[in-house]
Amino acid sequence: MKIAIVTETFLPSVDGVVTRLRHAVERFTELGHEVMVIAPELGVTEHAGARVVGIRPVTLPFYKHRRFTLPTPTVDGIIRGFHPDVVHAAQPILLASSGAFAAKRQRIPLVASYHTHIPRYLDLYRAWSWGKPAVWWQIKRNHALADVNIATSETMRAELAEKGLPNLHVVRRGVDTQTFHPRFASAAMRERLTQGHPEKKLLVFVGRLAAEKEIHTLRPMMERRDDVALAIVGDGPYRRELEQHFAGTATLFPGFMEGEELASAFASADAFVFPSVTETLGLVILEGMASGLPVVAARSGPTMEQVTDGVDGLLFDSGDEASLDAALTRLGDDALRGRIREAARAEAERFSWENASDDLLRYYEMAIEQHA
Repeated sequence: MKIAIVTETFLPSVDGVVTRLRHAVERFTELGHEVMVIAPELGVTEHAGARVVGIRPVTLPFYKHRRFTLPTPTVDGIIRGFHPDVVHAAQPILLASSGAFAAKRQRIPLVASYHTHIPRYLDLYRAWSWGKPAVWWQIKRNHALADVNIATSETMRAELAEKGLPNLHVVRRGVDTQTFHPRFASAAMRERLTQGHPEKKLLVFVGRLAAEKEIHTLRPMMERRDDVALAIVGDGPYRRELEQHFAGTATLFPGFMEGEELASAFASADAFVFPSVTETLGLVILEGMASGLPVVAARSGPTMEQVTDGVDGLLFDSGDEASLDAALTRLGDDALRGRIREAARAEAERFSWENASDDLLRYYEMAIEQHA
């Protein structure tokens, strides 16, 4: 099969979308499929045997930390020259929307996937919230072109169905259980992340430092409790504001991590904290679970699809400080924490990127059949 993937983000960027697509490309080429990725030009021209075609990006005024590529007719010519059996438009808003319209014009089967809940994010960027109706209009228009639409969670599938998106399916999540593993726990890393106080409960957050991650909501907890150390791992447009916001608390910003250093940061903590209620899934939750960590997460539909309270994680109500304190108190129960660690690791072992990528292949085949 010849597969063209048009995406708003790809390597060397690091986020959940890139992680999923990177593993998918690796799986597809391993199985003998020919793959081309069209993405913003960031210096990568090949991945796992797949050609990566870069299109010149721009910096958008409301999100200056990452570069995006605006819709362009160049994509039509690239796809026409490749002549794929199927086009996958990942989050068709900007560049990927050009892929969707190219597939429509050239009568190529189209799969469109929804990864980032942009309308919900606009609620947090008040200066741009006026654009929310227009964004929904574009989402519905672009996804209406697809033979198959994909969401990353049942919660998002239901919400998108209410908005009128047709032929919706859910793709499984995945995790690399060898890269993320309890064996990477390190006393030296714990010493570093607790800033020399390893006796404290170490909570770690890993992700892009942006307003929609709602990391700032953890500040009252850090003011209230002297038994907790917080490490906020990552980088992003909101980092400077967060560093100022958490000033005076036992909070460390170690910056961007990857590879074994990141695996050690996960495994050396007592819990992974996830305050966002805007995610369409939150793949990083599964990375924390694979590391043998209890996930202390704010309740939301996608999060509750991954975390069962008291079994493989602990849930709290966003904005409810008493609820968060109760979760942290439960985290102090050694027996319960031990059971959750084992259950979290066991849950993560049920998922693989091979299976998640094979899901995508089945949806590609479904799109080809339905298009015919």
